[in-house]
Amino acid sequence: MSAKKTSLKDIAQKAGVSTALVSYVLNGKEKESRVGQEIAAKIKEIAKELHYQPNHLAKSLRSGKTHTIGLIIADISNPFFANIARVVEDEAKKNGYTVIIGSSDENPDKSRDLLNVLINRQVDGFIIVSSEDSAEQVQDLKAKGIPFVLLDRYFPDIQTDFVSTDHYQAAYDAGNHLVSSGYKRIGMIAYKSQLFHMQERIRGYQDALKDNKIPFQKAWLKKVRFSYIESEVRATIDELMAMKPPIDALIFATYGLAINGLKYFNELRLRVPDDLAIVSFGQAEVFDLYYCPITYLKQPIGLLGQTAVGLLVNKIKDHQKGPAQILMKAELIVRASSKTKFPE
Repeated sequence: MSAKKTSLKDIAQKAGVSTALVSYVLNGKEKESRVGQEIAAKIKEIAKELHYQPNHLAKSLRSGKTHTIGLIIADISNPFFANIARVVEDEAKKNGYTVIIGSSDENPDKSRDLLNVLINRQVDGFIIVSSEDSAEQVQDLKAKGIPFVLLDRYFPDIQTDFVSTDHYQAAYDAGNHLVSSGYKRIGMIAYKSQLFHMQERIRGYQDALKDNKIPFQKAWLKKVRFSYIESEVRATIDELMAMKPPIDALIFATYGLAINGLKYFNELRLRVPDDLAIVSFGQAEVFDLYYCPITYLKQPIGLLGQTAVGLLVNKIKDHQKGPAQILMKAELIVRASSKTKFPE
């Protein structure tokens, strides 16, 4: 038989005060009710002694708030999303919120299921890294009046709160860096995706070539499907290196693409950067462990996560606030994989 749960009444009887007074103290309202410090300390000590646990469900029913946030990320195996989840969790805790995390695995059906489950759990709001074909889900949240903030990926045609890296500028900086380092045949491997952030990365890469008077060749840009990432990255690298002449530099549009590419380079015995210079989106320890440290675009993970939580908390408190739309700059971290090329 389980032990009886301690109630406010139990604490009140032992302290010799009213239940209302105990409630004020344990909810941090002793100053408002002008409770003396001595009696407040006594009530807290008795609550601790009796192992009192507050009834969050009852509190939620009274306030209409659960103080929980739903965080839906695209791929928990990606260090970028895993790290941003940790930041969101820590920042939410500082604001008195618990985070429930789900990974959509870049699947819109799974994303929809997660949203429905968390709505039924009555979370107060969402932070969402959108998956492909999920614009309708975002519109649905808007129609239901549920507070949410889009993180890293957003839909330019839908007026929503979002916090994102400036993906266009980041890709432009990567292309510009490679050109200024002496590379002239620069390829890119991206995902076959209509998501805006991926389209912006491709656009930034193409504009960097154009602005540096390098005629873009369609064959330099390869797009692979997320579900077939390993096999299609290998096939595209074969195609790029079989060109006459082959590319001399390559931008990976995501961390996952880069990891698969680097593994294949080892099999092919391609030397980085002698045979091929590399720049990748996303930061990870593995880029330091590769025999040639990889140049990468460092997204401001801490600031992205903290800002997203701040926007959502404000949105939960004031549903009428207009959408805040924030773009942040990625920092190009130059390493040995894109060192200046000697003239041919």
